[in-house]
Amino acid sequence: MLGRTDSRRRLLFLLIVFGVGSLALVTRTVYWQVLRGDELTARASEQTSVRIEIGGRRGDIYDRTGTVLLATSVARDRIAAAADQLTPVQQERTADTLVRLLELDEAGAVALRARLASGKPYVILARGITPERSERIRQSANAKQVVGISLEPEPERVYPQEGGGPGSTLAAHMLGFVNRENAGQYGVEQFYQEALAGEPRVLLAERDASGRPKSETSVVQAPGVLGEDLRLTIDAGLQLALEQELLAAWIADDAKSASAVVLDPYTGEVYAMATYPSYDANDYRAIAAAEPGRFVDPVVSNVYEPGSVFKMMTATTALEAGTVTRTTRIKDVGTLRLDGGEAKIDNADRKGMGWVTFEDGIAYSRNVVAAKVALGLTDSTAGSSAMVFDTWRKLGYGARTGIDVAGEVGGLLRDPANVPWAEIDLANAAFGQGVAVTPIQLASAFAAIINGGTTIKPHVVQGIGSHDVAVTPGNQVVKPAVAKKVRKLMDHVVKEVPFYRDRTIVPGYHVGGKTGTAQIWDAKANKGRGAWKHNLFNYSFVGYIARKSDTPDLVVAVRIEEGTPSVARVGQLEMPVMSFELFRRIATDAITTPDLLTNRPSTTTPSAADR
Repeated sequence: MLGRTDSRRRLLFLLIVFGVGSLALVTRTVYWQVLRGDELTARASEQTSVRIEIGGRRGDIYDRTGTVLLATSVARDRIAAAADQLTPVQQERTADTLVRLLELDEAGAVALRARLASGKPYVILARGITPERSERIRQSANAKQVVGISLEPEPERVYPQEGGGPGSTLAAHMLGFVNRENAGQYGVEQFYQEALAGEPRVLLAERDASGRPKSETSVVQAPGVLGEDLRLTIDAGLQLALEQELLAAWIADDAKSASAVVLDPYTGEVYAMATYPSYDANDYRAIAAAEPGRFVDPVVSNVYEPGSVFKMMTATTALEAGTVTRTTRIKDVGTLRLDGGEAKIDNADRKGMGWVTFEDGIAYSRNVVAAKVALGLTDSTAGSSAMVFDTWRKLGYGARTGIDVAGEVGGLLRDPANVPWAEIDLANAAFGQGVAVTPIQLASAFAAIINGGTTIKPHVVQGIGSHDVAVTPGNQVVKPAVAKKVRKLMDHVVKEVPFYRDRTIVPGYHVGGKTGTAQIWDAKANKGRGAWKHNLFNYSFVGYIARKSDTPDLVVAVRIEEGTPSVARVGQLEMPVMSFELFRRIATDAITTPDLLTNRPSTTTPSAADR
C-alpha cells in the first residue's frame, strides 16, 4: 500500500499562496478601478472624444462718436485634425492637398506636415481660412482627398480704417492687435483684454471613426461670455489728420520717427495720439517677422532727454518759491562755470544777451538763465536740487501716468537724496538734460500747469459696454496763481521771439508753449565709450491752443526723433518742419474738428499779481 502524498503543511502553504494571490488581484483591481478609475475614464474619453474651445465674440472698438469702427472681428475657419487617427499614407495625401489649397510656402508646408505627424488627438493645422477657401477644403474632404480634419468657426480680428500713411491702419499703435490665440498684444487690445475677449465657449464632442468631432454629440462644458465693446476718446477724423501731419514731417525732416498727442487738459481724454512710422495691424505677422520694434509706441514706451521744454518746470519751481518774478532781471553770459571751474554750461549760440528779464531768458531759451535760477532757489546746491526734483515728482515725472494702453514706462530720474547733485547736475536739470521722460508724461505735466495746477490721468477709453469710464480726480500740485504765471511765460515765448511767432501762432486763437532741442547720446559709439550723435537731434514742443485767452482748450505735445537739420550752425538747428510748426498744424486741425470740444470750466480774470 502506497503512503499518502498530501500533508497539512503543503495544503496550508497552497492556501496561503492562493490567498495572497487573490488579495493581490483584489488590491490591484481596487487600485485601478477606485484609486485610478477617474484617470482610466479620462484616458478612455480622450480616445473617443475631444475638447473644443470656441472663442466668443470679441468686443468691437469705436471712436468717441460710437459710429466709426476701428476694430472688429469677422468669420473665419480654422482647420483641426485628429492626427492620431491617420495612417502615414493618409497623412501624406491630406498634407499634399492642404498645402496646395492653402497655397503654403515651403516653411508653411513643413510646419503643417509636422503637425499632422505629431500623433496628437487634436491639433490646429491652419487658421484664418476664408469662406471661399473653406468651401474648397470641404469639397476635397467629400472627395476623400483629405481625411481626419474638420473646419471650425473662429473669428479673426480686422482693422478696417486706413491710417494716415501707406502701409498703416488708423491708430495702430494705440489699438495694438490680436494674435491667433485671441490675446491682445500692445495698446488697448492688450490693456483691455479681459473686457474685450470675454470667455470662450467650451464643448466636449465624441469623435467618429475618422477622428472628427460629431456635432450632434457635443456637450457644452462652459457657455462662454461675449466680449464688451469699447468706445475710445479719440476722434477718428482728427486721428487721421494727425497721422498725415506726422508722415509729412517725418519725410521732410528725414527723422527716425515723429510723434504727437492731443490731450484735454481738464479730463485727460486723449483726442488723438500717433507715431509715424506706423504699421498695418491686419498684417501684424509680417511686421513681427521683419521689424517687431515697430509695435512699440514711442508716446508711452520710449524715453528721451526732453531739453529746453523742461525750463518750464524750472520756472514753476522758482515762481512758486518766489525767488523770481517774470520781470526779474538776470545777467545772461555765454558760458557759466560751475563746481570751482571744473565744469561749465553754454548757451546754444555760445553767446550772452546781457541783462534780460526772466521771461525773456525763457523765451529765448537761455541755458545760463535757467541754470542761474535753479542754482539760486536756496543757499545750497542740495536744497535747490531737492526743490527742482520735488516739482518733477509732483508733476508726474519718474512714474507712469496710468494711461490705459499696454507698455507704458515711468521714465528715468536721478534722485538727489540718493546721489547728491553737483552744481553741473542741477544746471543741466534746469534745461532738461540728465532726465528721461515720455511724450505722454510731458503732455500730462503741461496739462496740470495749463489747467490751473491740477494733475490729470490721461486715458483713451471713454466707455466699456454701456457704461462710461469715470474720470479720475486729480490733485492740486501747483498753486493756481503760479500756474497762470507759467502759462503767461508760455504765451510770451511765442509772442516775443519772431522765429517762433511766425510759425506758431494760429490766427484767431491763443497759443503758448515751449520748444526743446536736445543732443542724443549713443552709448555704442566710440568703441563703447559713447559719443553724441552727429547732426541728429530730438526736437520737442509742448503747448496749448485756446479759443479764449483765459481758458486753454487743448494740449499738444510733439516729438521729432533724430531729426536731421537742414541748417546746422552754432545756435541754429533748423529743419524743414520744426517742432513748433508741426504743433501749429496739429493744433489747427484739432481746434477746428467739428463737435470735438465741450464746454470748459470758466476761469477768473487774472489779478494784477498774476499779470
